[in-house]
Amino acid sequence: MILIAGGAGYIGSHANKLFNQRGYDTVVFDNLVYGHRSFVRWGDFVLGDLADRDQLRLCFSKYPIEAVMHFCGFAYVGESVSDPAKYYRNNVMNTLNLLDTMREFDVPYIIFSSTCSTYGVPQRIPLTEDHPQSPINPYGWSKFMIEQILKDYNNAYGIKYTNLRYFNAAGADPDAEVGERHDPETHLIPLILDVAAGKRPDVKIFGTDYETPDGTCVRDYIHVTDLSDAHILALDYLRRGGPSDSFNLGNGNGFSVREVIRTAEIITGCDIKSVEADRRAGDPPVLVGSARKAQDVLNWHPQFADLTAIIQTAWRWRQKE
Repeated sequence: MILIAGGAGYIGSHANKLFNQRGYDTVVFDNLVYGHRSFVRWGDFVLGDLADRDQLRLCFSKYPIEAVMHFCGFAYVGESVSDPAKYYRNNVMNTLNLLDTMREFDVPYIIFSSTCSTYGVPQRIPLTEDHPQSPINPYGWSKFMIEQILKDYNNAYGIKYTNLRYFNAAGADPDAEVGERHDPETHLIPLILDVAAGKRPDVKIFGTDYETPDGTCVRDYIHVTDLSDAHILALDYLRRGGPSDSFNLGNGNGFSVREVIRTAEIITGCDIKSVEADRRAGDPPVLVGSARKAQDVLNWHPQFADLTAIIQTAWRWRQKE
């Protein structure tokens, strides 16, 4: 039985579907603060919060859990700056509750949903796993702290882990059974598609004077189903005796904000109005990662490497919504 903590959220729900398709039994543990009960369409569901050790113990007592997928984390960068306590309490303290419950019930494996934000401002592109980690906001610091905690728990208690450092998660389930639904929405692709669907008047471009080909930020977009596949491969890797380690998950290709808008216009057949705005503090010009290590060690090969394919799945979901 696989525990998917945060399995009612965006990435967790896609991972839950893929685990079930691959023959795993799953139980989703989620407080539904940002998750959606309707997204839990596979496996069992437990309404619970990582802040409550008693709820965790009940879940671990009821189900024969052999590994944990940890997707429970607040992820709004701006909010983490204005309310860091919320992020350190939820992301860091609650992870300790989860890990201590794993210790109590002798659960040996955890796959952690980390982020490229732990690297901070890139010193070189593409980013590799040995790049210095120097986060520039509390969200990034909370994820970095968890990575350090996992290392220490591995050394002291034998809980093995993989840290999966995502770049820009995007897209939706190809069958449109689950997808991306945030409130508030801050991700570029769904914001663009909201304009195409008539739900927003325009999309803002934050900064048009970066040292990039068209002056707008360049990002590495990775499909949510490919991220989910990496979690299964990471668990297989640990079960085969692989050592605890960290892996980047990205496509290795960068697309600018304007390129994403143009691609979405072609897919939707709609004119998408954009409004130029000032740069946001802390936005690096380019964020592109190397996933060669994940490809070589985990045998991970993204199936949605093309931006068009990624946006097509997101648009299919948005139309269904």
